[in-house]
Amino acid sequence: MAHKLAFIGFGTVGQGLAEILENKKEQLKVNENFEAEIVAISDFNKGSIYHPRGLEIGTVLGVLKETGNLENYPSSPGLVTGWDSLTTIRESNADTIVEVSYTDVKTGQPAIDHCRTAFRAQKNVVMTNKGPVALAYQELSHLAEMQGVHWGFEGTVMSGTPSLRMPIAALAGNEIYEIRGILNGTTNYILTKMEDEGVTYEEALMEAQALGYAEADPTSDLEGYDARYKIAILANYVMKQPLSVDEISCRGITEINRHDIETAKAEGKRWKLLAKARKENGRVVASIAPEKVEATDPLASIKGTVNAIAYDCDLLGTVTLSGAGAGKVETGFSLLIDLINIDRERKLVNI
Repeated sequence: MAHKLAFIGFGTVGQGLAEILENKKEQLKVNENFEAEIVAISDFNKGSIYHPRGLEIGTVLGVLKETGNLENYPSSPGLVTGWDSLTTIRESNADTIVEVSYTDVKTGQPAIDHCRTAFRAQKNVVMTNKGPVALAYQELSHLAEMQGVHWGFEGTVMSGTPSLRMPIAALAGNEIYEIRGILNGTTNYILTKMEDEGVTYEEALMEAQALGYAEADPTSDLEGYDARYKIAILANYVMKQPLSVDEISCRGITEINRHDIETAKAEGKRWKLLAKARKENGRVVASIAPEKVEATDPLASIKGTVNAIAYDCDLLGTVTLSGAGAGKVETGFSLLIDLINIDRERKLVNI
């Protein structure tokens, strides 16, 4: 039976997942025994559509491209338009809510309320929004467990690179006592440009913005706030220790200059903005700060927009994972893998 999905938000990431589901429909059915059906989409700016028997993905994408409004989808008996996000979550027949709305990372809203509403309606949630996981992990994970539903958020850290699923699944049995990571591609790109080409911080930032790696207002990346949310997620989920964002010291790369870069090179080191979480005396201590990393460190070789993370384990030693930390397809994949795993678990329960 097809897994019914309701999208809350339908920007780049949501459309990326929709395109994957359309383009890989037969492959997913044959190789993964996975079928998905989009029954609803609710976007604050693009409108809202719902049909209990499913929407035609190609038509949805075509209508949106041509008109910019989902509600221009061809009318048919049973089609409903105009629902807001909470009504879509509560009233649609979706099994899983794909939460990819715009979210204020300072408050986690409206995505936190989307999760609460879905879990109380006994619906699964998959999402790429960092805010709810970083700010309300303890509450939302408990609510999902109490309601017997799944909450997937692989894409909140390193996009589709399995920085969350890999340690939980493949490193089970280890105690992970420290996590160190390059979790922001924008800052890593800027530091790489400064080191490799000798440009100033300002020049590297301008190029990053021109290439779309940095936002018009890049404060969240440059000051380390983006990485701060991600290390909070890792501490709570992977290290299983409650840690609030406010407890994490945070310093970005805005004060790094060419002299700093050249000094590090002379010492055989490279500057990296490191997110760190370490178990100390039964609690986790975390920080975001630029550090000079030895050239022999696995994280030192990570250049450009690539992300990487190192898990220090008691049984296996240090395990390092690197890969894309952003991108339409990559982040769309993070949602897909969460959906596939929910589907697998659902089928196991029904065996």
